[in-house]
Amino acid sequence: MQKIKDSKIIIIGGGGIGCGIAYSLCQEGETDVLLLEKNDALAAETTSQGAGLVGQLRNNFHRAALAKWSVRIFSELEKSAIKKPGWMQVGSIRVALTEEQANKFEKLKSIAKDAEINVDWITNQEAKKKWPLFDFSSAKGVLWCDSDGYLSPPKLTESYASEAMMLGAKFETGILVEEIISSNGKITGVKTNKGTICCDILINAAGAHAWHISKMAGLDLPIFPVRHEYFISIEMENIHPLLPTMRIPEASLYLRASNNSLLLGGWEPDSVYTDPKNFKNGEKPPVIKDDLNVMKWFKDQLKIIYPKNKIIQNKKVYKGWPTFVPDGRFIVGPTKKLQGYIMAGGCNAHGISGSAGIGKHVVDSIFSKEKSEYLDSLSPDRFLSIDNSNREQEIKESQKIYENYYN
Repeated sequence: MQKIKDSKIIIIGGGGIGCGIAYSLCQEGETDVLLLEKNDALAAETTSQGAGLVGQLRNNFHRAALAKWSVRIFSELEKSAIKKPGWMQVGSIRVALTEEQANKFEKLKSIAKDAEINVDWITNQEAKKKWPLFDFSSAKGVLWCDSDGYLSPPKLTESYASEAMMLGAKFETGILVEEIISSNGKITGVKTNKGTICCDILINAAGAHAWHISKMAGLDLPIFPVRHEYFISIEMENIHPLLPTMRIPEASLYLRASNNSLLLGGWEPDSVYTDPKNFKNGEKPPVIKDDLNVMKWFKDQLKIIYPKNKIIQNKKVYKGWPTFVPDGRFIVGPTKKLQGYIMAGGCNAHGISGSAGIGKHVVDSIFSKEKSEYLDSLSPDRFLSIDNSNREQEIKESQKIYENYYN
Protein backbone atom coordinates (compact mmCIF):
# COMPACT_ATOMS: atom_id res chain seq x y z
CA MET A 1 0.00 0.00 0.00
CA GLN A 2 1.36 3.39 -1.02
CA LYS A 3 1.87 5.84 1.82
CA ILE A 4 -0.39 8.87 1.81
CA LYS A 5 1.72 11.97 1.26
CA ASP A 6 2.24 14.49 4.04
CA SER A 7 0.46 17.83 3.75
CA LYS A 8 0.69 21.30 5.24
CA ILE A 9 -3.00 21.21 6.22
CA ILE A 10 -5.10 18.16 7.09
CA ILE A 11 -8.88 18.34 7.44
CA ILE A 12 -10.68 15.55 9.31
CA GLY A 13 -14.22 15.04 8.03
CA GLY A 14 -15.65 14.82 4.52
CA GLY A 15 -19.08 16.32 5.08
CA GLY A 16 -20.32 19.71 3.96
CA ILE A 17 -18.22 21.59 6.53
CA GLY A 18 -14.93 19.78 5.83
CA CYS A 19 -15.28 20.01 2.06
CA GLY A 20 -16.37 23.64 2.32
CA ILE A 21 -13.22 24.41 4.33
CA ALA A 22 -11.04 22.65 1.74
CA TYR A 23 -12.65 24.76 -0.99
CA SER A 24 -12.25 27.98 1.03
CA LEU A 25 -8.56 27.25 1.69
CA CYS A 26 -7.91 26.59 -2.00
CA GLN A 27 -9.72 29.80 -2.95
CA GLU A 28 -7.26 31.63 -0.69
CA GLY A 29 -4.32 29.98 -2.45
CA GLU A 30 -3.62 27.34 0.23
CA THR A 31 -3.67 24.23 -1.94
CA ASP A 32 -1.39 21.91 0.09
CA VAL A 33 -4.53 20.47 1.67
CA LEU A 34 -5.45 16.88 2.45
CA LEU A 35 -8.96 15.89 3.55
CA LEU A 36 -9.44 12.58 5.38
CA GLU A 37 -12.84 10.89 5.59
CA LYS A 38 -13.33 7.67 7.58
CA ASN A 39 -16.24 6.46 5.43
CA ASP A 40 -15.77 5.16 1.91
CA ALA A 41 -17.55 8.20 0.44
CA LEU A 42 -17.94 11.89 1.17
CA ALA A 43 -21.15 13.24 2.75
CA ALA A 44 -21.92 9.77 4.09
CA GLU A 45 -23.39 10.69 7.49
CA THR A 46 -25.16 13.85 8.72
CA THR A 47 -24.67 15.83 5.49
CA SER A 48 -26.48 13.19 3.46
CA GLN A 49 -29.56 13.72 5.65
CA GLY A 50 -29.67 17.53 5.47
CA ALA A 51 -32.86 19.30 4.35
CA GLY A 52 -30.84 21.92 2.48
CA LEU A 53 -32.76 25.11 3.34
CA VAL A 54 -30.61 28.25 3.17
CA GLY A 55 -31.84 31.33 5.03
CA GLN A 56 -30.06 34.59 5.79
CA LEU A 57 -32.32 36.06 8.49
CA ARG A 58 -30.34 35.80 11.72
CA ASN A 59 -30.55 37.42 15.13
CA ASN A 60 -27.17 39.14 14.89
CA PHE A 61 -25.27 40.92 12.16
CA HIS A 62 -22.31 38.51 12.05
CA ARG A 63 -24.49 35.44 11.55
CA ALA A 64 -26.45 37.23 8.82
CA ALA A 65 -23.22 38.26 7.10
CA LEU A 66 -21.93 34.68 7.27
CA ALA A 67 -25.15 33.37 5.69
CA LYS A 68 -24.93 36.05 2.98
CA TRP A 69 -21.36 34.96 2.18
CA SER A 70 -22.55 31.36 1.84
CA VAL A 71 -25.33 32.39 -0.54
CA ARG A 72 -22.79 34.24 -2.66
CA ILE A 73 -20.58 31.14 -2.88
CA PHE A 74 -23.53 28.85 -3.67
CA SER A 75 -24.54 31.18 -6.50
CA GLU A 76 -21.00 31.22 -7.89
CA LEU A 77 -20.74 27.42 -7.74
CA GLU A 78 -24.10 26.98 -9.44
CA LYS A 79 -23.00 29.33 -12.20
CA SER A 80 -19.44 28.16 -12.86
CA ALA A 81 -18.61 24.85 -11.13
CA ILE A 82 -18.38 21.66 -13.16
CA LYS A 83 -20.44 19.86 -10.51
CA LYS A 84 -23.37 22.02 -9.43
CA PRO A 85 -24.68 22.21 -5.82
CA GLY A 86 -28.29 22.19 -6.98
CA TRP A 87 -28.75 25.75 -5.69
CA MET A 88 -32.34 26.97 -6.16
CA GLN A 89 -32.58 30.67 -5.31
CA VAL A 90 -36.34 30.66 -4.98
CA GLY A 91 -36.65 33.07 -2.05
CA SER A 92 -38.13 32.43 1.38
CA ILE A 93 -41.28 33.17 3.35
CA ARG A 94 -41.26 33.56 7.13
CA VAL A 95 -44.71 33.51 8.77
CA ALA A 96 -45.62 35.21 12.07
CA LEU A 97 -48.76 33.89 13.78
CA THR A 98 -48.84 36.56 16.53
CA GLU A 99 -48.06 40.25 16.84
CA GLU A 100 -45.24 39.38 19.23
CA GLN A 101 -43.59 37.23 16.56
CA ALA A 102 -44.12 39.93 13.95
CA ASN A 103 -42.22 42.33 16.23
CA LYS A 104 -39.35 39.82 16.38
CA PHE A 105 -39.41 39.68 12.57
CA GLU A 106 -39.02 43.46 12.48
CA LYS A 107 -35.74 43.05 14.38
CA LEU A 108 -34.60 40.37 11.91
CA LYS A 109 -35.52 42.69 9.05
CA SER A 110 -33.44 45.49 10.59
CA ILE A 111 -30.40 43.21 10.99
CA ALA A 112 -30.80 42.01 7.40
CA LYS A 113 -30.89 45.59 6.20
CA ASP A 114 -27.62 46.31 8.06
CA ALA A 115 -26.09 43.30 6.29
CA GLU A 116 -27.45 44.56 2.96
CA ILE A 117 -29.81 41.60 2.55
CA ASN A 118 -33.06 42.51 0.81
CA VAL A 119 -36.04 41.64 3.05
CA ASP A 120 -39.59 43.04 2.81
CA TRP A 121 -43.01 42.57 4.35
CA ILE A 122 -45.57 41.10 1.98
CA THR A 123 -49.33 40.79 2.37
CA ASN A 124 -51.10 37.54 3.20
CA GLN A 125 -52.54 37.60 -0.31
CA GLU A 126 -49.06 37.89 -1.82
CA ALA A 127 -47.92 34.97 0.34
CA LYS A 128 -50.86 32.93 -0.99
CA LYS A 129 -49.76 33.66 -4.55
CA LYS A 130 -46.27 32.39 -3.74
CA TRP A 131 -47.56 29.21 -2.00
CA PRO A 132 -51.11 28.52 -3.33
CA LEU A 133 -51.46 25.30 -1.33
CA PHE A 134 -51.63 27.13 2.01
CA ASP A 135 -53.98 29.54 3.79
CA PHE A 136 -52.19 32.60 5.23
CA SER A 137 -55.33 34.42 6.41
CA SER A 138 -54.42 34.01 10.11
CA ALA A 139 -50.85 35.33 9.69
CA LYS A 140 -49.97 38.55 11.53
CA GLY A 141 -47.01 39.21 9.28
CA VAL A 142 -45.06 37.59 6.46
CA LEU A 143 -41.44 38.38 5.60
CA TRP A 144 -40.06 37.78 2.11
CA CYS A 145 -36.35 37.39 1.27
CA ASP A 146 -35.75 37.03 -2.46
CA SER A 147 -32.14 35.79 -2.22
CA ASP A 148 -32.78 32.77 0.04
CA GLY A 149 -33.33 29.28 -1.32
CA TYR A 150 -32.36 25.64 -0.99
CA LEU A 151 -29.85 23.16 -2.34
CA SER A 152 -28.81 19.52 -2.21
CA PRO A 153 -26.32 18.95 0.67
CA PRO A 154 -24.66 15.93 -1.01
CA LYS A 155 -24.35 17.82 -4.30
CA LEU A 156 -22.93 20.86 -2.50
CA THR A 157 -20.31 18.65 -0.85
CA GLU A 158 -19.44 17.10 -4.21
CA SER A 159 -19.19 20.55 -5.77
CA TYR A 160 -16.82 21.81 -3.06
CA ALA A 161 -14.65 18.69 -3.37
CA SER A 162 -14.53 18.79 -7.17
CA GLU A 163 -13.49 22.44 -7.26
CA ALA A 164 -10.92 21.98 -4.46
CA MET A 165 -9.36 18.96 -6.19
CA MET A 166 -9.01 20.91 -9.44
CA LEU A 167 -7.06 23.51 -7.46
CA GLY A 168 -4.73 20.89 -5.98
CA ALA A 169 -6.32 19.60 -2.78
CA LYS A 170 -6.26 15.85 -2.10
CA PHE A 171 -9.15 13.78 -0.74
CA GLU A 172 -8.77 10.34 0.84
CA THR A 173 -11.70 8.18 1.98
CA GLY A 174 -11.66 5.10 4.19
CA ILE A 175 -9.05 6.76 6.44
CA LEU A 176 -9.69 6.69 10.19
CA VAL A 177 -7.68 9.09 12.36
CA GLU A 178 -6.67 7.14 15.46
CA GLU A 179 -4.31 9.54 17.18
CA ILE A 180 -3.09 13.14 16.99
CA ILE A 181 0.68 13.48 17.07
CA SER A 182 2.32 16.57 18.58
CA SER A 183 5.72 17.76 19.75
CA ASN A 184 6.49 20.65 22.11
CA GLY A 185 2.86 21.69 22.18
CA LYS A 186 2.50 21.77 18.39
CA ILE A 187 0.68 19.55 15.89
CA THR A 188 3.05 17.42 13.81
CA GLY A 189 0.66 14.90 12.26
CA VAL A 190 -1.90 12.15 12.70
CA LYS A 191 -1.77 8.40 13.05
CA THR A 192 -4.35 6.64 10.89
CA ASN A 193 -5.42 3.12 9.99
CA LYS A 194 -3.31 3.58 6.83
CA GLY A 195 -0.18 4.97 8.50
CA THR A 196 1.17 8.24 9.87
CA ILE A 197 0.69 11.50 7.96
CA CYS A 198 2.58 14.66 8.89
CA CYS A 199 1.07 18.15 8.87
CA ASP A 200 1.47 21.62 10.34
CA ILE A 201 -2.22 22.42 10.74
CA LEU A 202 -5.03 20.02 11.65
CA ILE A 203 -8.68 21.04 11.23
CA ASN A 204 -11.40 19.12 13.08
CA ALA A 205 -14.57 19.09 10.95
CA ALA A 206 -15.64 15.63 12.07
CA GLY A 207 -19.30 16.37 12.80
CA ALA A 208 -20.78 13.87 15.25
CA HIS A 209 -17.22 12.63 15.89
CA ALA A 210 -15.79 16.09 16.57
CA TRP A 211 -15.79 15.33 20.30
CA HIS A 212 -13.64 12.22 19.80
CA ILE A 213 -11.07 14.11 17.73
CA SER A 214 -11.04 16.96 20.26
CA LYS A 215 -10.31 14.51 23.07
CA MET A 216 -7.24 13.35 21.14
CA ALA A 217 -6.12 16.99 21.16
CA GLY A 218 -6.67 17.29 24.91
CA LEU A 219 -9.95 19.23 24.67
CA ASP A 220 -13.17 17.97 26.26
CA LEU A 221 -15.60 20.16 24.34
CA PRO A 222 -19.37 20.15 24.97
CA ILE A 223 -20.42 18.98 21.50
CA PHE A 224 -23.57 16.85 21.54
CA PRO A 225 -25.37 15.16 18.64
CA VAL A 226 -29.14 15.80 18.79
CA ARG A 227 -31.53 13.83 16.62
CA HIS A 228 -33.18 15.72 13.77
CA GLU A 229 -35.84 14.39 11.40
CA TYR A 230 -37.96 15.49 8.47
CA PHE A 231 -39.99 13.70 5.82
CA ILE A 232 -40.73 13.96 2.12
CA SER A 233 -44.31 13.28 1.09
CA ILE A 234 -45.65 11.45 -1.89
CA GLU A 235 -46.27 13.76 -4.87
CA MET A 236 -48.91 16.44 -4.21
CA GLU A 237 -50.85 18.87 -6.38
CA ASN A 238 -49.63 22.48 -6.62
CA ILE A 239 -46.08 21.69 -5.51
CA HIS A 240 -43.12 22.30 -7.81
CA PRO A 241 -39.38 23.07 -7.35
CA LEU A 242 -39.70 26.84 -7.88
CA LEU A 243 -41.81 27.44 -4.76
CA PRO A 244 -40.05 29.44 -2.01
CA THR A 245 -38.87 27.86 1.22
CA MET A 246 -40.96 28.58 4.31
CA ARG A 247 -40.46 28.83 8.06
CA ILE A 248 -43.17 29.11 10.72
CA PRO A 249 -41.23 29.76 13.95
CA GLU A 250 -44.16 29.53 16.37
CA ALA A 251 -45.02 26.11 14.95
CA SER A 252 -41.30 25.12 14.95
CA LEU A 253 -41.67 24.14 11.28
CA TYR A 254 -39.81 24.55 8.02
CA LEU A 255 -40.82 23.30 4.60
CA ARG A 256 -39.95 23.43 0.92
CA ALA A 257 -40.70 21.65 -2.29
CA SER A 258 -38.78 18.51 -3.17
CA ASN A 259 -39.58 18.19 -6.86
CA ASN A 260 -43.37 17.71 -6.73
CA SER A 261 -43.44 16.57 -3.11
CA LEU A 262 -43.52 18.41 0.22
CA LEU A 263 -40.45 18.36 2.47
CA LEU A 264 -41.64 19.06 6.02
CA GLY A 265 -39.55 19.14 9.18
CA GLY A 266 -39.10 20.98 12.43
CA TRP A 267 -37.75 21.15 15.93
CA GLU A 268 -39.72 18.89 18.26
CA PRO A 269 -40.11 20.08 21.88
CA ASP A 270 -38.79 16.86 23.44
CA SER A 271 -35.46 16.38 21.73
CA VAL A 272 -33.43 13.18 21.70
CA TYR A 273 -29.66 13.28 22.09
CA THR A 274 -26.79 10.84 22.11
CA ASP A 275 -23.67 11.34 24.18
CA PRO A 276 -20.57 10.89 21.98
CA LYS A 277 -19.03 9.05 24.94
CA ASN A 278 -21.45 6.22 24.13
CA PHE A 279 -19.96 5.40 20.72
CA LYS A 280 -16.32 5.03 19.82
CA ASN A 281 -14.21 6.96 17.37
CA GLY A 282 -14.75 5.29 14.01
CA GLU A 283 -18.12 3.83 14.96
CA LYS A 284 -21.27 5.26 13.47
CA PRO A 285 -23.59 7.07 15.89
CA PRO A 286 -26.64 5.07 17.02
CA VAL A 287 -29.12 4.12 14.31
CA ILE A 288 -32.19 6.39 14.30
CA LYS A 289 -35.52 4.68 13.72
CA ASP A 290 -38.31 6.60 11.99
CA ASP A 291 -40.33 8.38 14.70
CA LEU A 292 -43.78 8.50 13.15
CA ASN A 293 -45.20 10.32 16.19
CA VAL A 294 -42.86 13.22 15.42
CA MET A 295 -43.90 13.16 11.75
CA LYS A 296 -47.55 13.35 12.89
CA TRP A 297 -46.66 16.27 15.18
CA PHE A 298 -45.17 18.13 12.20
CA LYS A 299 -48.39 17.59 10.24
CA ASP A 300 -50.56 18.71 13.17
CA GLN A 301 -48.47 21.86 13.56
CA LEU A 302 -49.01 22.62 9.87
CA LYS A 303 -52.81 22.77 10.29
CA ILE A 304 -52.54 26.47 11.13
CA ILE A 305 -51.95 27.20 7.43
CA TYR A 306 -53.32 23.94 6.01
CA PRO A 307 -56.71 23.70 7.74
CA LYS A 308 -58.33 21.42 5.18
CA ASN A 309 -55.37 19.19 5.79
CA LYS A 310 -55.77 16.58 3.14
CA ILE A 311 -53.84 13.60 4.33
CA ILE A 312 -50.11 14.14 3.74
CA GLN A 313 -48.59 10.73 3.19
CA ASN A 314 -44.95 10.10 4.03
CA LYS A 315 -42.76 8.78 1.25
CA LYS A 316 -39.46 8.78 3.13
CA VAL A 317 -38.14 9.96 6.49
CA TYR A 318 -34.65 11.44 6.75
CA LYS A 319 -32.78 11.67 10.05
CA GLY A 320 -29.34 12.49 11.35
CA TRP A 321 -27.24 13.69 14.29
CA PRO A 322 -26.34 17.39 13.86
CA THR A 323 -24.24 18.64 16.77
CA PHE A 324 -25.30 21.29 19.28
CA VAL A 325 -23.40 23.38 21.82
CA PRO A 326 -24.73 24.80 25.15
CA ASP A 327 -24.39 28.45 24.09
CA GLY A 328 -25.67 27.91 20.53
CA ARG A 329 -22.53 29.28 18.86
CA PHE A 330 -20.15 27.57 16.44
CA ILE A 331 -16.85 26.27 17.77
CA VAL A 332 -14.41 27.65 15.21
CA GLY A 333 -10.75 28.52 15.43
CA PRO A 334 -7.47 27.61 17.15
CA THR A 335 -6.79 26.73 20.77
CA LYS A 336 -3.97 27.85 23.04
CA LYS A 337 -3.69 24.26 24.27
CA LEU A 338 -2.22 22.85 21.06
CA GLN A 339 -0.66 24.98 18.34
CA GLY A 340 -1.85 24.16 14.84
CA TYR A 341 -5.12 22.54 15.99
CA ILE A 342 -8.24 24.22 14.55
CA MET A 343 -11.87 23.52 15.42
CA ALA A 344 -14.80 23.65 12.99
CA GLY A 345 -17.66 21.94 14.80
CA GLY A 346 -20.76 22.32 16.92
CA CYS A 347 -22.64 24.00 14.10
CA ASN A 348 -26.12 23.82 15.71
CA ALA A 349 -27.77 22.65 12.45
CA HIS A 350 -26.36 25.59 10.46
CA GLY A 351 -23.61 23.43 8.96
CA ILE A 352 -24.79 23.14 5.38
CA SER A 353 -26.35 26.57 4.98
CA GLY A 354 -23.37 28.22 6.66
CA SER A 355 -20.65 25.97 5.28
CA ALA A 356 -19.04 28.52 2.96
CA GLY A 357 -19.11 31.16 5.67
CA ILE A 358 -17.66 28.74 8.21
CA GLY A 359 -14.91 27.96 5.69
CA LYS A 360 -14.16 31.69 5.54
CA HIS A 361 -14.08 31.84 9.36
CA VAL A 362 -11.55 28.99 9.45
CA VAL A 363 -9.35 30.68 6.84
CA ASP A 364 -9.50 33.96 8.77
CA SER A 365 -8.76 32.22 12.08
CA ILE A 366 -5.58 30.72 10.61
CA PHE A 367 -4.22 33.49 8.43
CA SER A 368 -5.69 36.87 9.45
CA LYS A 369 -3.34 39.00 11.53
CA GLU A 370 -6.24 40.81 13.17
CA LYS A 371 -9.18 38.62 14.19
CA SER A 372 -12.59 40.15 14.81
CA GLU A 373 -14.14 40.14 18.26
CA TYR A 374 -16.89 37.93 16.85
CA LEU A 375 -14.46 35.32 15.52
CA ASP A 376 -12.65 35.30 18.87
CA SER A 377 -15.99 34.61 20.55
CA LEU A 378 -16.25 31.31 18.62
CA SER A 379 -12.94 29.99 19.98
CA PRO A 380 -12.94 26.53 21.59
CA ASP A 381 -11.00 28.10 24.45
CA ARG A 382 -14.20 29.66 25.79
CA PHE A 383 -14.93 26.22 27.24
CA LEU A 384 -11.54 25.63 28.89
CA SER A 385 -12.60 27.12 32.23
CA ILE A 386 -15.95 25.32 32.33
CA ASP A 387 -16.45 22.52 34.84
CA ASN A 388 -16.96 19.52 32.56
CA SER A 389 -18.21 17.45 35.49
CA ASN A 390 -21.64 19.04 34.98
CA ARG A 391 -22.15 17.21 31.70
CA GLU A 392 -25.87 16.67 32.25
CA GLN A 393 -26.43 20.42 32.43
CA GLU A 394 -24.39 20.98 29.26
CA ILE A 395 -26.50 18.38 27.46
CA LYS A 396 -29.77 19.98 28.65
CA GLU A 397 -28.62 23.41 27.48
CA SER A 398 -27.64 21.99 24.09
CA GLN A 399 -31.07 20.35 23.79
CA LYS A 400 -32.71 23.71 24.57
CA ILE A 401 -30.80 25.28 21.69
CA TYR A 402 -32.32 22.63 19.43
CA GLU A 403 -35.84 22.85 20.88
CA ASN A 404 -35.88 26.66 20.66
CA TYR A 405 -34.11 26.79 17.32
CA TYR A 406 -36.19 29.63 15.88
CA ASN A 407 -35.94 31.72 19.05
